[in-house]
Amino acid sequence: MALVLLGGMTFGVGLAHSRMAEPEIVLSFLQLTDLGLLFVMGGAVAVTATTMVVATRYLDRAPLTGAIYATRKKRFDSNVLLGGGLFGVGWGLSGVCPGAAYASVGIGNYLILYAIGGMFVGAYVQGYARSYVAERGRAAMGAD
Repeated sequence: MALVLLGGMTFGVGLAHSRMAEPEIVLSFLQLTDLGLLFVMGGAVAVTATTMVVATRYLDRAPLTGAIYATRKKRFDSNVLLGGGLFGVGWGLSGVCPGAAYASVGIGNYLILYAIGGMFVGAYVQGYARSYVAERGRAAMGAD
């Protein structure tokens, strides 16, 4: 638990220090007027990729859970395409990335709580709609 807290704190400090927690900076990045976040993201991907390659080569289990590493294969389907598109529209409209939103609260941007509330409502609506569609599908199959 302490390692998870330390990791979260490191992530939050990194987001705040790089200014990724400021929606105005993110919107400038998305409008291609300030590409500084490209270097932040590139640096983060390089460090994470290196860590993952080294960890999966020399460790046979996840350090926190003890679970065996396994590759998750996920199909590229319409859910990924639609979800990615909706995520992009929300990100572009608000300048709020989910991880950075929590760090933004940490630097005193309390207006961001509206965006965080919107993320929870959106996720709930999607989950409800998915359950509703699945239930209707099961009912239709049972009716045959």
